[in-house]
Amino acid sequence: MSSATNDNLEGVDETVLTLRKVLTSESEPLARRFRALFSLKYLACLQPPTEKTLPAIQAIAAGFSSKSALLKHELAYCLGQTRNPDAVSYLQQVLKDTEEDAMCRHEAAEALGALGYEDSLEILKSLRDNEKELDVIRETCDIAVDRIIWENSEERKAEKLKPSDFTSIDPAPPLPMAAEQPSIPELEKTLLDTKLPLFQRYRAMFALRDLASPPDLPTAVEAVDALAKGLKDPSALFRHEVAFVFGQLCHPASVPCLTECLSDQSEMGMVRHEAAEALGSLGDVEGVEDTLKKFLNDPEQVVRDSIIVALDMAEFEKSGEVEYALVPDSAAPAAVSA
Repeated sequence: MSSATNDNLEGVDETVLTLRKVLTSESEPLARRFRALFSLKYLACLQPPTEKTLPAIQAIAAGFSSKSALLKHELAYCLGQTRNPDAVSYLQQVLKDTEEDAMCRHEAAEALGALGYEDSLEILKSLRDNEKELDVIRETCDIAVDRIIWENSEERKAEKLKPSDFTSIDPAPPLPMAAEQPSIPELEKTLLDTKLPLFQRYRAMFALRDLASPPDLPTAVEAVDALAKGLKDPSALFRHEVAFVFGQLCHPASVPCLTECLSDQSEMGMVRHEAAEALGSLGDVEGVEDTLKKFLNDPEQVVRDSIIVALDMAEFEKSGEVEYALVPDSAAPAAVSA
């Protein structure tokens, strides 16, 4: 579906071409395609950009022709992390395509919010206000609009944010810390208050995440327990983001609630898939791999695909490899987060 498939590939770096070929090949194992994607993401996110950056962005966008909703949603996420305006048009194209899987469209909207460019506001506002749109799209566009407005505001410059262990550009920044000793019960109250704007609740979510890292912080288990309550929220979008945060944290205390979430056949695929991948990042915790293997034949395609990737991540966690990526011999090592 992406115009990127018509890119002029003359003169493009061999490493990028090799990775692009793996990423876009339907005959390659899904786990290998994911590793190629994370290598391309590293090149696409380089600051300042190099001659490999634009071809890497185009290579990632070329993957939108795939049949795998799981892969396509991850492509959108990676493009949102690039801080590069060249990614915007590809993401807008995915978001506008009502034939595209809702999970991919949601991720494209979230990615446009992460990039923070004001020229995305028009499309995001129109979908946010379109009552015929799916809830998950409207809610994501709502948060993305608030994030772009915040990104370009005076308020942002005045806020003092706690330095985060995470380099990701999140759908919302953590709430600013007003006190030296942040109150987990107060953050939990904001997190779970369905009357508040989603953007504000997400800010509480990411503040709690930062209080749970590193895992031996005195506040970590209490923060994880607070986040776990968000997995019962009425919004599938909200539940999926909590599971994503647990994947970032890799805290063993999250294993029981993630296992419960993955095991719930009535839960939406976009939530269960995040729970599966979060468990994959906890693959060195006893019993996690056995749990994941139970869902290899799950009725839902996106869950089956996630289990394949999660088991590959679990194998990586146990192997002691330095990076979860596919780096051809000619490429420099890339520190890539899964």
